[in-house]
Amino acid sequence: MNQPKPDPALLDLSQVEWTVSSHSGGGGDCVRIGTAQGHILIGDTKNPDRPPHVFTPSEVRAFILGARDGEFDHLLNSN
Repeated sequence: MNQPKPDPALLDLSQVEWTVSSHSGGGGDCVRIGTAQGHILIGDTKNPDRPPHVFTPSEVRAFILGARDGEFDHLLNSN
C-alpha cells in the first residue's frame, strides 16, 4: 500500500536545498526542485512562499523518462 503524501503546507522547508535549472535564464522563469521526507518537491521560483507540489520518486521518474522520450515536447511551444 502506498503511503499518503504529506501536506505541503505542513512540511518544514527551511532545510530543503532547492535546485533551479540552468536553462531558466536567471530571470525567475523556472521551477525549483528539492526533496523532503523521501518525496520530491516542485515549487515556483516566482512564488517561493507558496507550498510546493509533492510527488513520489516513481512519479518524477515517469515524468523525466517521458520528457527524455519527447512525450512533452508539444508543451515547449504553448504560450
